[in-house]
Amino acid sequence: MWLRFLGKHSAPGSSPTLWDTNENRYVIQGFTLGADALAQVGDVPAGEAVIWVPKELMRFLPEVRRNAFRRRRRASG
Repeated sequence: MWLRFLGKHSAPGSSPTLWDTNENRYVIQGFTLGADALAQVGDVPAGEAVIWVPKELMRFLPEVRRNAFRRRRRASG
């Protein structure tokens, strides 16, 4: 699998990051959930992880960028 950097949300002491892959997947570096949030999620299968990232990181998703570009194009006429 190769990774292509898409974007990062940097703040002091943290840096959630988003990558695209050649396997039709995204790789996300984020934060672990606390016990209370994990209890709400329920069972997490072996080999999977539940994380959280700032919503702002999602602006780097290609689909979001494409839609934003289309909206700007329509608005400019």
